[in-house]
Amino acid sequence: MIDKIKLIITDVDGILTDGSIYIGKDGDEYKKFNVLDGAAVKYAQFAKIQIAVISGRYSDATTSRMKELGLNELCFQGALNKIKPYEEIRSKLNLDHHEIAYIGDDLIDIPVLEKVGFPICSNDAHEYVKKISKFCTDSNGGEGVFREVVEFILKSQGRFEETLNSIKEQIYKK
Repeated sequence: MIDKIKLIITDVDGILTDGSIYIGKDGDEYKKFNVLDGAAVKYAQFAKIQIAVISGRYSDATTSRMKELGLNELCFQGALNKIKPYEEIRSKLNLDHHEIAYIGDDLIDIPVLEKVGFPICSNDAHEYVKKISKFCTDSNGGEGVFREVVEFILKSQGRFEETLNSIKEQIYKK
């Protein structure tokens, strides 16, 4: 089933971040994102794998990071019921469930994990989430989970080297 993946949807808190929220004295919220995950977004895009984000909470920090990565069009925040944005994304991109992977870490992610063709979780995910996932990363949330997933999918599809060469050609062409 992994060979059919055309879209990766990811949670934010606990996957792209370690789940921590930093609040400054002025009330501003800060989060730490891993640059390895940001690079992996570009790798996936080179491989024509689409990326979407569904987060249970709204955060300006998430909005800024997703905009920087060019993911603001398919970024849904404040979605406690993640099925609605999932179905919206699936419909917009005209994909079947089996063409979608989802990365989650907590109980709120279970309804989507149960629908997609390839459910994935982080190493530090809730034990029940681990039980229903087909792949569990070695990485904990915020430590390159998304990067590990993208590389795993590309290698499983036999497209990792091709994607790497494509990236090299684009970046280093003379």
